Amino acid sequence: MKIVGLMSGTSYDGVDVAAAEFTVDGETLRLRPLGHRGLDYDDELRARIGALLPPAATTIEAVCRLDNLLGDVFAEAAALGTELAGGHADLVVSPGQTVFHWVQDGLARGTLQLGAVARVAARVGVPVLSDLRSADIAAGGQGAPLVPAFDALLLAPDASAGPATEPSGSAAPDAPAGPATEPPGSAAPDANAPRAALNLGGIANLTVVAPGAPVLGYDIGPANALLDAAARRLLDRPCDLDGVRAAAGRVHPGLLAELLAEPYYAAPPPKSTGKELFHAGYLDEKLAALGEPVAADDVLATLTELTARVVAAECDRHRVTEVIASGGGVRNPTLRARLTELGAGRWRLRTTDELGVPAQAKEAYAFALLGWLSWHGLPGSIRSVTGAARAAVLGSWTPSGPGPRATPAISPRRLRIVA
Repeated sequence: MKIVGLMSGTSYDGVDVAAAEFTVDGETLRLRPLGHRGLDYDDELRARIGALLPPAATTIEAVCRLDNLLGDVFAEAAALGTELAGGHADLVVSPGQTVFHWVQDGLARGTLQLGAVARVAARVGVPVLSDLRSADIAAGGQGAPLVPAFDALLLAPDASAGPATEPSGSAAPDAPAGPATEPPGSAAPDANAPRAALNLGGIANLTVVAPGAPVLGYDIGPANALLDAAARRLLDRPCDLDGVRAAAGRVHPGLLAELLAEPYYAAPPPKSTGKELFHAGYLDEKLAALGEPVAADDVLATLTELTARVVAAECDRHRVTEVIASGGGVRNPTLRARLTELGAGRWRLRTTDELGVPAQAKEAYAFALLGWLSWHGLPGSIRSVTGAARAAVLGSWTPSGPGPRATPAISPRRLRIVA
């Protein structure tokens, strides 16, 4: 089964596109990457998204216009993904661009993604899955993160290592899970030690997989969100490319202390966050509270240190021995170097490329997997991650003509990448 997965994260810089072919081998689901691409938003579209995001005020007219403009971009991305799939895909997963994630008193109350799904279905002529977060929220969960379903299956043990016990009907294990077989030539991690999958997008989120324990996953805090906001505000650039300006600056102790005092970091999981909290106005408030100017390079250095410290603290808390990273943040050598330094002697930092999953496209491949699960009526959320009362089958379908019924599938217990 060929599936196109799309993803646009909280950095709102474009759409990641991935095409994958899925085959079932008993309790193992095999994913063969067919290719991935990136489709950048133009400056005007990025400005429209930024103008709509909290805490900015907006109008229904602006929401409607942006919804359809984004729909055209996602339709183009889906067509590109179909080309990667050899000219035909069985379905497309188009989660849209998140513009608001409503969390009140620690509980997720709702979520809104834009991207006119009917436009996507009309362009590619196959069923499209969208609105993947709402079903989990309706079941009492956070609706995020959803990628831990991919992480849990990817890091699950081989059959020879003994099956993980899972709740009946759950595709992604609520627990227990363990390490996957490593590629030839790599050092195998301790089979009894926890491992983590780290995504460094606009928001940093962590999945922890350990033998005999529930899979954990939650949003840690900002990765690129505040860094990009600072670059736009202080450098008039979309980002600090390669972390060059951060590397030239010095960490400001007072600003770092102000940032680390954020209550979100101390809140227990399950939890989720986004630009509703970590936005440019938030950074302005922290800078104003200092009562003294801070050089642009020092602001960027301090924000890089913030992300590294918060990520390292969570990895240490779970006593992981290996951190497998993905997302745009892995392209920031300044951030990667600091994470490597903080983890020295306790955990090593790798990327998903070493497991056969391109680090820049992991989330797009993850959403393709979620599409496969939903197509077969299998849950894609993990209760121990989102806090939902039940594991939910995710998303809403937009058909393009009559859709064939899916062949019933056995719930997979592991995912393996096929070269």
